Amino acid sequence: MESEPDHETVDQSLYAKTAEEELNKSFSLEASLSKFSYIDLDKELEFKNDLIDDKEFDIPQVDTPPTLESILNETDDEDESFILEDPTLLNIDTVDSHSYDTSSVASSDSGDRTNLKRKKKLLDSFSLHGSVMRHSLLKGISAQIVSAADKVDAGLPTAIAVSSLIAVGTSHGLALIFDQNQALRLCLGSTSVGGQYGAISALSINNDCSRLLCGFAKGQVTMWDLASGKLLRSITDAHPPGTAILHIKMDPSSVPLLAWHFVAVHNYVNPMLAFCRGDVVHFLLVKRDESGAIHVTKQKHLHLYYDLINFTWINSRTVVLLDSVEKLHVIDRQTQEELETVEISEVQLVYNSSHFKSLATGGNVSQALALVGEKACYQSISSYGGQIFYLGTKSVYVMMLRSWRERVDHLLKQDCLTEALALAWSFHEGKAKAVVGLSGDVSKRKVIVADRMVEILFHYADRALKKCPDQGKIQVMEQHFQDMVPVIVDYCLLLQRKDLLFSQMYDKLSENSVAKGVFLECLEPYILSDKLVGITPQVMKDLIVHFQDKKLMENVEALIVHMDITSLDIQQVVLMCWENRLYDAMIYVYNRGMNEFISPMEKLFRVIAPPLNAGKTLTDEQVVMGNKLLVYISCCLAGRAYPLGDIPEDLVPLVKNQVFEFLIRLHSAEASPEEEIYPYIRTLLHFDTREFLNVLALTFEDFKNDKQAVEYQQRIVDILLKVMVENSDFTPSQVGCLFTFLARQLAKPDNTLFVNRTLFDQVLEFLCSPDDDSRHSERQQVLLELLQAGGIVQFEESRLIRMAEKAEFYQICEFMYEREHQYDKIIDCYLHDPLREEEVFNYIHNILSIPGHSAEEKQSVWQKAMDHIEELVALKPCKAAELVATHFSGHIETVIEKLQNQVLLFKFLRSLLDPREGVHINQELLPVSPCITEQFIELLCQFNPNQVIETLRVLECYRLEETIQITQKYQLHEVTAYLLEKKGDTHGAFLIMLERLQSKLQEITHQGENTKEDSSLKDVEDTMVETIALCQRNSHNLNQQQREALWFPLLEAMMAPQKLPSSAVPHLHSEALKSLTMQVLNSMAAFIALPSILQRILQDPVYGKGKLGEIQGLILGMLDTFNYEQTLLETTTSLLNQDLHWSLCNLRASVTRGLNPKQDYCSICLQQYKRRQEMADEIIVFSCGHLYHSFCLQSKECTMEIEGQTRWTCYKCSSSNKVGKLSENASEIKKGRITPSQVKMSPSYHQSKGDLTGKKATSEPVLDPQQIQAFDQLCRLYRGSSRLALLTELSQNRSSESYRPFSGSQGGPAFNSIFQNENFQLQLIPPPVTED
Repeated sequence: MESEPDHETVDQSLYAKTAEEELNKSFSLEASLSKFSYIDLDKELEFKNDLIDDKEFDIPQVDTPPTLESILNETDDEDESFILEDPTLLNIDTVDSHSYDTSSVASSDSGDRTNLKRKKKLLDSFSLHGSVMRHSLLKGISAQIVSAADKVDAGLPTAIAVSSLIAVGTSHGLALIFDQNQALRLCLGSTSVGGQYGAISALSINNDCSRLLCGFAKGQVTMWDLASGKLLRSITDAHPPGTAILHIKMDPSSVPLLAWHFVAVHNYVNPMLAFCRGDVVHFLLVKRDESGAIHVTKQKHLHLYYDLINFTWINSRTVVLLDSVEKLHVIDRQTQEELETVEISEVQLVYNSSHFKSLATGGNVSQALALVGEKACYQSISSYGGQIFYLGTKSVYVMMLRSWRERVDHLLKQDCLTEALALAWSFHEGKAKAVVGLSGDVSKRKVIVADRMVEILFHYADRALKKCPDQGKIQVMEQHFQDMVPVIVDYCLLLQRKDLLFSQMYDKLSENSVAKGVFLECLEPYILSDKLVGITPQVMKDLIVHFQDKKLMENVEALIVHMDITSLDIQQVVLMCWENRLYDAMIYVYNRGMNEFISPMEKLFRVIAPPLNAGKTLTDEQVVMGNKLLVYISCCLAGRAYPLGDIPEDLVPLVKNQVFEFLIRLHSAEASPEEEIYPYIRTLLHFDTREFLNVLALTFEDFKNDKQAVEYQQRIVDILLKVMVENSDFTPSQVGCLFTFLARQLAKPDNTLFVNRTLFDQVLEFLCSPDDDSRHSERQQVLLELLQAGGIVQFEESRLIRMAEKAEFYQICEFMYEREHQYDKIIDCYLHDPLREEEVFNYIHNILSIPGHSAEEKQSVWQKAMDHIEELVALKPCKAAELVATHFSGHIETVIEKLQNQVLLFKFLRSLLDPREGVHINQELLPVSPCITEQFIELLCQFNPNQVIETLRVLECYRLEETIQITQKYQLHEVTAYLLEKKGDTHGAFLIMLERLQSKLQEITHQGENTKEDSSLKDVEDTMVETIALCQRNSHNLNQQQREALWFPLLEAMMAPQKLPSSAVPHLHSEALKSLTMQVLNSMAAFIALPSILQRILQDPVYGKGKLGEIQGLILGMLDTFNYEQTLLETTTSLLNQDLHWSLCNLRASVTRGLNPKQDYCSICLQQYKRRQEMADEIIVFSCGHLYHSFCLQSKECTMEIEGQTRWTCYKCSSSNKVGKLSENASEIKKGRITPSQVKMSPSYHQSKGDLTGKKATSEPVLDPQQIQAFDQLCRLYRGSSRLALLTELSQNRSSESYRPFSGSQGGPAFNSIFQNENFQLQLIPPPVTED
């Protein structure tokens, strides 16, 4: 709060309620509106009091007079221009930024010349940056302000405050509160109060929008509850009376704090001011420039989670804060890190509350000042020289920063050695905060701290040994030292004190064997990461022995190759490595310890050469040695050290020459007389020819135009050829690898090698040798790699093709044909190659479809494929069908003519025409004539007659007459019947099925008593069921006479065997036939009247002679069925009548229930529903309580036409629920998911005063809107589907199934079933109890 003579703050918490009450308040602005006046409505309906029951319609008794809000919300005719078109406050994208029609001060000086210059300047900036700001008119709020000034004498606006609400103060003391939709929610104050206090001069809203502070021109302050609109406080003593309040703000109840200190910023020392209020600290840096001007720069501010009552600088980098619960917080200013928290409640700090309250003079201060002074301690805390003094009621305390030694010693006293070492290391690295006692340059400070850390480490080592558990398991001791020893190693290495680590510390820890082992194991990660290179010989020896004892030889090898082994006994280490198979370590010791590179190779050759020369299989260990030998030779020839690092540059040429000389030796050092020449190259070729040649290839890549290197290269090639070509103990794959290697070398542009071309011819003869059938694919693959590597230039192509064809190397032929673009010959290669024959389809498809080939090439491939079409179909019919459909669709007849084998033709046509085969063919685009389909059907009748009907259901392009002739030719009676029925000849189809049934029945009657009846009876039953289905499907479309012509012959056929003497029909068959006859009677009862059936049976000459006993069972069964159906009908009718009665009762109760709107204004335009219109405007109230004008709903497209009737949807509910497009809501309304019920009222100021019912619509709906709403509620009461809906769907399902000829042949569209709903539950009730 600010004024001319004084500035004070009114605190929110002075008048606030408890926290629970504040949280329980709901922020509902609509609740603050007074109820709408219904006086006029009551008068208009007064003459109908005898017809309307108030209790039934729940009409409230309203006698509240109009309020200020209702007056302000009314709009006259002349105010129509202020009707809000878009109520959303933030949705101002459509407003033209240049159409702001409010006059401003700047617009009045348009004739001024200076103004013209300013406009020109503005135009220049506009051309540079464009329009940056957008201004818009809030039409809703503007209209309400003008309306308030006219209607209630609110005066002109004087102040505004904005949060999630908008508050506007006026010159006559009123505060208008608007929501984000620019709707007026509250009008606070009155003009009488305005006359007493003056205009509102300042406004403030708190953070949660629950309170509003109003400052007045005469010095008074009022506080309002924004939830209820009630006045909470009127404050008259917080500001000098008679002076206007210029500024007012909700602030926390804490005192302001100021503190100065000199700080160093960018090598300059300047004063810095800390300003604190509540939980925020602001830092302001004050400095003077060279001209003497003083500048204040705002630094990074500090946000806290507590309220401050004191702020003290203890030095330029550290501040001490005291919060409201008497906790000290030590903060580093630059990083804002909290270093320590101290509880000082025992100080019993002295507060200056009595002075703030002015108790000595009678307490003549404001309540706000008294509240703020509750935590004031300005005079109780003082600082000087890095010390802070705290005055308590009975004592004085002083606090200061500890020196760095004190901080370390404090942790040591608490036995926190690890933490003390970490803190000391932070001092050593200069990363610690609030450091006191360390001065001088960085090196001197590090020495001081390092000496102290060494002392702590000795103490730490003694403590580790002293506190070791003497008793217990060895695992406990190991865990103890694993927690302690790594700390010693870490800090010794961080301090770069290896002398201390390997002398005094190692000697001290060696007193305990467990501690010694843990110490040695701790060195491993440092050695492997090359952080620890130099180790004393004793420690290195102990380290290797320790890992040997623990059987961790792999770890020993990894350690050796990272160590400096010059101080070790090399012979002893080599012996240990060889005995434990640590070959990497052995090679490393030879290379690094003795600069010897050949000896390791000789030792490894002695192991792997004998078994390879003897033709034996190597063991896993020998394979590992051979692989290491290859890698070692590769590293030496490339100048790299093994297993890691690089060979010194001065040794690289020497090492290469030594390795080459070693490889090309004629004999080994200890050669036997039987040893073949060049044993080392021979051994490596036998071990892994390909990898050894790869090593040589990489080595040759590094060769420059060095004469000696070129000689070595030619020498090695000659030896390779001599070893491999002149010996027969190498496989074709190995020989092929050699010549592939040579072909790659010869193909280089700078090649200097010479190889006799006849050798390549010899290799070709060797690989294509027809007398050796073994390793056929291997020899072909080797030759292919040789050709692809560039070796093709070494051969005569015609001779190569002849030899490849003779050897059946089809991949070689393909390679050669592709070079000559003879793609048609490649098809023969695929067809003759059993391993790749199925790939021919993809090859043909790629050639014919992928661009890049000429028309002649494609035509040759197409003709070749057509010539071999029979082979392709025999290979894979489905792939051949896809190929024909894609590339030969116009020549299907030609393809069929070439297929002479009827079985192949059948398989091809089935893949081509039957979509169930899974072949990806678009049947619509395939030009297939009916004769081809009929040819397929005829083949199907020959080879697979059981699948004819199923296939006919999916085929489309065939003629019925020709197909019927085909099926009759092969005597497929069921198929013929199916086709006749599809043709429309129901009677003909029935006669065929009846004839089959009679033949089956005759077979039964001629069987003996002992014959098995299972298969024959099953055939009779299946045929009868199919015949019944045929009759049921077609009875719906026939008259009574035609139905009898179907059903009675069927009944006669089933009863005929029963008319025979009992000896003619086996006893078991007679019972089964009676059951089947009863099934026929039950099926025909739905289509033939019961009297007709009985009359037909009794007219039979067999039963007309009084032999009714034989058909007694049939008649009684028919009567039982009739009784069952009659009982079912009566029960269903009773239940439906009960449901109808219950539904009508609930529907009547729902219809007569009134609707109670939530508000008295339209939810779209926010105007009262009684506004006057030039034309009739209906009022629509929804069951959710929202109220609208019909014109407003129409503008929001909330109407829809359903069955010629207008339906409405609630704009707010549909928007909040995100229902979607209104076109989709029509189906939702039918399902009862949206309740579009509404009550229409027409304000008829232009009609008689008492008529609010309005005129009815011209087209009266079957159900009025309120009845529709009641019916929706009724549907929800069911909590499921009604019995009528269940029965209706069951009858629809049954009728739709009965029309499908041969079930499944006609797939209808999918429909949503009640029974498919996952929430469907069928609740069964017991049958009703019959009363006597």
